[in-house]
Amino acid sequence: MTGFARQAGTLPDGTGFVWELRSVNGRGLDVRLRLPPGPDQLEPRLRDAAQSRFKRGNISASLSVKREERPAPRLTPDPVALEQALALALEVAARIPGCPAPRAESILAMPGVLRSETPEPREEEAEARNAALSAGFLRALEDLAEARREEGEKLSGILHALLDEIAALVERAAALAAEQPAAHRARLSAALAELLDGERRVPEERLAIEVALLAQKSDVREELDRLAAHVAAARALLDGGEPAGRRLEFLAQEFGREANTLGAKSASLGLTGISLDLKAAIERLREQAANVE
Repeated sequence: MTGFARQAGTLPDGTGFVWELRSVNGRGLDVRLRLPPGPDQLEPRLRDAAQSRFKRGNISASLSVKREERPAPRLTPDPVALEQALALALEVAARIPGCPAPRAESILAMPGVLRSETPEPREEEAEARNAALSAGFLRALEDLAEARREEGEKLSGILHALLDEIAALVERAAALAAEQPAAHRARLSAALAELLDGERRVPEERLAIEVALLAQKSDVREELDRLAAHVAAARALLDGGEPAGRRLEFLAQEFGREANTLGAKSASLGLTGISLDLKAAIERLREQAANVE
């Protein structure tokens, strides 16, 4: 099922962030996350939240965080390098008569004495940041679920209309199926009359037996009963309130099998036409079932 959701928020330090979630049709559930450097440790938690909320669909989630102003680097002396530089400066100054004492800024300017450090966020700050991002993701999941629910309501109407069409075709097929024995008798009588060319007549008893055998082979009542049962099962799935996409796809396959058998057993152009219309409706049902969670 398709859907889109967008949630914006603010981190404890004032930095803004935006979650964007998209969902498209898929036979199973595939969750893909695009996270910037930093909160990537959240991925298992976010993936579990999405998997507990949805059962089908290809879901992609992307997080964008406004570039934050990082604290200015802080200069700190390297204790070992400072001691070595100071000792070396004092030693050189002592060996030069009248040389003034080494100046502090000169020693600090020596390579390796000072180093730049950027303060790392404290653990509680990182936890608060991750909590804000997770809360925003959960809100986006709920919005995506609502978007998919609205699409599901539209799909339900389309699927019910297709099931009504299939049920009507099954009723028409049942009416034509009742005429199949008479059609077999007329067709067999015409064929025999052409072959025998009026030389002699086939006993009515023998003709009745042959017609009965043909009627038995072309009896489609079982197929029609199964089609009606599949319609009822599909309607129950749609009205059940549970994820039904995969079971609907399975039922669509069963619909197709019965429609094929109905066409193979048909003894009239009318029934053959109905079987073709059934196949077309069932194919539309199968396509729409792929969109259902």
